Amino acid sequence: MSTAPLPVDVVVTNHNYARFLGEAIESACTQTHPDVHVVVVDDGSTDGSRELLGSYADRIEVVLQEQGGQASALNAGLERCRGEVLLVLDADDRLRPQAAERVAAAFAADPRLSKVQFPMAIVDADGRPTGEVKPGGHLQAPTGDQRRAELLFPFDLPWLPGGGTGFRTEAVRRILPIPAADYPRSGADWYLVHLTALLGEAALLDEVCAEYRVHGGNAYQQDRDEIDLDHVRESILFAAATTRSLEARAVELGLAHPRPILSCADLANRLVSLKLEPERHPLPADRPSDLVAKAARASRRRTDVSWPMKVLLVTWFALEALMPRPLARPLAELFLFPGRRTRANDLLGRLQS
Repeated sequence: MSTAPLPVDVVVTNHNYARFLGEAIESACTQTHPDVHVVVVDDGSTDGSRELLGSYADRIEVVLQEQGGQASALNAGLERCRGEVLLVLDADDRLRPQAAERVAAAFAADPRLSKVQFPMAIVDADGRPTGEVKPGGHLQAPTGDQRRAELLFPFDLPWLPGGGTGFRTEAVRRILPIPAADYPRSGADWYLVHLTALLGEAALLDEVCAEYRVHGGNAYQQDRDEIDLDHVRESILFAAATTRSLEARAVELGLAHPRPILSCADLANRLVSLKLEPERHPLPADRPSDLVAKAARASRRRTDVSWPMKVLLVTWFALEALMPRPLARPLAELFLFPGRRTRANDLLGRLQS
């Protein structure tokens, strides 16, 4: 006796991406999966996006709202979901035709899953593949039960972004609404990716199911391996907001967690921000020596890296804290951008536990 495939919702959020929006919608509407419902939320666009959406009215559900940011747009779209599987798509990205089918099959095969990740091919502004894939380098997306790791070192886990993750809709409903005030412009997938890790297990497909477009105007992704301190500060605020939500959800679920929750990646952002532009650092209580001490604690907690890697991490923090500003910047770029340390990435991969 055959079982009907799980119905899938694709929520596309858009703000002034008319030049890419049609491709995103077509990619969602031409899935091989037989039961896909596409919702497109336009977040106050003024570039012709809404006129374009009118031509798709018979194929998709359109939601028009005043500009409220990505979290607000996702909340509006998620309210319209009626299936069991959710895919979220930024209007400048594209799904591969098999995405919904592969993700739905993975969820149907394992009821323990709260999310299914899949690699994303990087494409340029014209949609041409660059040859890069997320996750890249020595990184491996985590799988299985990651609840403990999520509460020990959440931002060190190389989760794929929201556009590279399918979610079980039931799990997402348990954490709605996304707190829009915490993610006013972008970053809402931080909330979805991290909070759903507390509600079930994670899987990773072995095939590319989406395309991530890098075009120089991305809301969050940087297109060059150079420090953008506005981006660093935004990441710090996203991490702080997501940590608050993780702590609250852990209490609700009765999950033990350290106080405070610490991650090397977040502490590195905070140290770089404080060293390079202290007058604009968003957390005024931070001090370099305190961040190094916290990094030592955060490194010891990590179960995903070897002791040599932990020592290397703490050494970087100590050097970054001590370096004069002109030398602190290139040292920070070596830490933040894997592309700057290509010859060392193989060694770093071997130092993973």
